[in-house]
Amino acid sequence: MKKYIYCIALAWTAMLLGSCESFLEENPGSLTTDANLTSNEVAQAFANSAYTEVDVLAQGAGGWGGNTLSFLEFMTGKATGVPQTEAFKFNELTYDASAFYIGDYWRRFYRGIQNCNIAIEQLSEFPGITDTQRENWLAEVRTLRAFYYFYLVRMFGDVPKVTENISDLGQIETPRSPVKEIYDEVIIPDLLAAENSSLPWKESTGRVSMGFIKALLADVYLTYAGYPVQGGQQFYAESASRSKELIEEGGYSLFPEYADLRDPAKENSGELIFQVQYDEENRSSGLTPVCLPLGFDISAAYADEYGGMVPTEQFVDSYAPGDKRAEEKQFFFTFYTPNRSNASQVNLGAPYIYKYFHKQAVDNDAKSPVNFTVYRLADVMLMYAEASNRAEGGPNALARQCVNDIRDRANLSAIGALSMDAFEKEVWSQRNFELCYEGKMWFDMIRTRMVKNDVSGNWENFVGHTNVFGGTYQEKHLLFPVPKRERDNNAALTQNPGFN
Repeated sequence: MKKYIYCIALAWTAMLLGSCESFLEENPGSLTTDANLTSNEVAQAFANSAYTEVDVLAQGAGGWGGNTLSFLEFMTGKATGVPQTEAFKFNELTYDASAFYIGDYWRRFYRGIQNCNIAIEQLSEFPGITDTQRENWLAEVRTLRAFYYFYLVRMFGDVPKVTENISDLGQIETPRSPVKEIYDEVIIPDLLAAENSSLPWKESTGRVSMGFIKALLADVYLTYAGYPVQGGQQFYAESASRSKELIEEGGYSLFPEYADLRDPAKENSGELIFQVQYDEENRSSGLTPVCLPLGFDISAAYADEYGGMVPTEQFVDSYAPGDKRAEEKQFFFTFYTPNRSNASQVNLGAPYIYKYFHKQAVDNDAKSPVNFTVYRLADVMLMYAEASNRAEGGPNALARQCVNDIRDRANLSAIGALSMDAFEKEVWSQRNFELCYEGKMWFDMIRTRMVKNDVSGNWENFVGHTNVFGGTYQEKHLLFPVPKRERDNNAALTQNPGFN
């Protein structure tokens, strides 16, 4: 049963807490200004407030059919969408600082950071809770603050460093701090502190677990080792250390079938480390209708079948012959029989994304409970393979096993002995194929500065690569523009090169 219940509201001071989301199994009741402000419930509410912005990774945004996840996929050149999503601006790389989606990420991440800062301030001195409760709640909050900042620095580069509660308007005009400083003084220290907590390896409620902390640390160190910081060998080793711990000690395992990845009965379990939570009653997933093909009327339930995120045929065709992931109703679908009397199978004419498909929602009630996955074991296995290969100057036995386990599930033959460079490119390829349309590929492209040409199959430098829409990546595309609205409100913000 989904343990994700809306919502405890604290009517306290204007800057204290907005709304927050509770993971309680039973009715949480409500907290008012008359509540006992030293109670465990209030301390729990502060910790819960850190989660409120996690869903920005997969929320409706922009024009009709737009979704924040779609934006990152448009940028890769491996997906497009209907004109109302403005996919063409990102496919063709003609977007600017006023474009859809960009402001949503900045605003929501900083709102999450503000909630985290308030929670850290309050929980650090909160009376009436045990040391273990304090340690673990602070670990959750610090992990999520690091998570929000990790997205910000990868998307925008230098960003304002805000680590305390903003209590007056004079604190709003904060200048940008260097990327490395954000990593060194916020992201990595927060995660190292959280790593020392006693949180469990797995958490079936969707809360932060030790598995999530290790996965995020592995990702942070892998990124820090690459561009733009170029931390080097030491940080590849740190990344490999965290991912190896999770693989060997976390208790996670690959699902036998890809269908398990989108099965609500298996959420927050098995392969799944951390997910954005959805359910039928309180908040259903918008990704299910976003990925439905426009104009085919295959759903008996959704009034809108957006066509908001559609894979390029070149990308789907780039899977190896026999790769199970490219087979019908694994990661993609090309045929569907509507749930109507005497309906015949519809040929959609091209592949569409099946990762967020939910038959009950499409056929009957338009209430998709399919979670959005932030980290899963396959991702961590490939992080380990890449990081250990770099750290050790070649692939070790566990790295090869990680890649071969993923290939085996895809019905592909095992790889043999490969050089460091060849193995790395194999890992990058598997990340492309395995984690497609999960918000991973863009960040892989900018940290490696490499892109796979889906037509030739060759790896090409990011700068100078031309995608299938005719957009050619330039140096400026390694960062998104600081949103115009933010610069209008904060005179201390400078713009990234190449944008106004």
